[in-house]
Amino acid sequence: MSYRSNLWKLYAIRFFHNLIPAYVIERLFWEERGMTIQMVVYAEIIYAVTIVLLEVPTGILADKRGRKQMIVLSALLGCCEFLILVFATVFWHFAAVVFLAGIARSASSGAENALLYDSLLLVGREQHFEKHLGRLNVCDLTSAVLAALCGSLLASRFGFELNYWISFASMSVSLPLALMLVEPPVKSSLDEPIPVRQYLKTSVLFFHRNPGVRMVLLTGMIIGSCLTFIDEFWQIYLNRLEIPVVYFGTYSAGLMLLRVPGNLLAHIVKNRLRYRPLLLGVTVVVAAGYLCISVYIGYAGLASMLLICLMSSIVEPVAAGYLHHRIDSSMRATIDSFQLLGENMLMIITGLGFGYFSSQYDIFGGYGFLALVCGVFLVYFAAGSRKV
Repeated sequence: MSYRSNLWKLYAIRFFHNLIPAYVIERLFWEERGMTIQMVVYAEIIYAVTIVLLEVPTGILADKRGRKQMIVLSALLGCCEFLILVFATVFWHFAAVVFLAGIARSASSGAENALLYDSLLLVGREQHFEKHLGRLNVCDLTSAVLAALCGSLLASRFGFELNYWISFASMSVSLPLALMLVEPPVKSSLDEPIPVRQYLKTSVLFFHRNPGVRMVLLTGMIIGSCLTFIDEFWQIYLNRLEIPVVYFGTYSAGLMLLRVPGNLLAHIVKNRLRYRPLLLGVTVVVAAGYLCISVYIGYAGLASMLLICLMSSIVEPVAAGYLHHRIDSSMRATIDSFQLLGENMLMIITGLGFGYFSSQYDIFGGYGFLALVCGVFLVYFAAGSRKV
């Protein structure tokens, strides 16, 4: 069996998993089916709680039972998600959908990276992990841009429901691809398998004994959680600047496309710069960018959003690679899940601050709060990152 074939299968799974034109008109479709804003908020809470509760347990299952099984489960639940949505009419239908989506997200998050790294490890190419992870992220971005451009056009001509059938078909393609994955054997340095009850303890001890890993992952978590608020609220920022809606699609595509170079070049930048100056430089640019968005209200703020997307895209492959090069394969999915759990929890915390300052000083105050968060972390990173 060739573990190299896992690479193109993972690329294809990522592409079809994100070729979801339904997301372009998701909120409008839910409103058409009778969902109020309050109901949507409840649904988002269910999704967030599901991920927080299941992120680490699914990582443990991936390490104990196999990464392929969790990826297959994620693809299967994705198919169920859109099939239910096509016929959803009441709140509990939508609640079931976001619950399944939360399980699917948790199941695939740590398992995909673990399967990718161990597949490369078996053929002696584990040092190329950042390169392939960046390319996987580019697959995500490419399919998301195509879905965004096509989804709005299809919705305007054929109605909302067609986008959901197309999304279901796209997810259905990813399922057989997941079934074709080859489960790589775990090359562990441990003499005996770890009991389930020891996974949490061993993971906590790993982070306690590796301050460099903690610092690098915290950088990725901070930057990743703050980036969420560009993805979610750039439309409001453009609206405050009275930019015509006709330009929204172009700007949205720009936000996604500017993440391509960073993902493709992360492995090259990592080999030419040490981790500390690289992450320090990115954090400086990101903090200054959020400050510019908040203070220089206008085209300078829009340009800063684009710059943040460009620079932030370098961090995820670099941080993930720094982690995976230093962990045992028997714990790979579990510890990777801890990283994603931390990012989601930080997103909740920063979200509370973003929401408060946005309510007091409009969207510009929210981005000012993110500048403060990144600035405080910059000082902390500069002082405590000597072991990176």
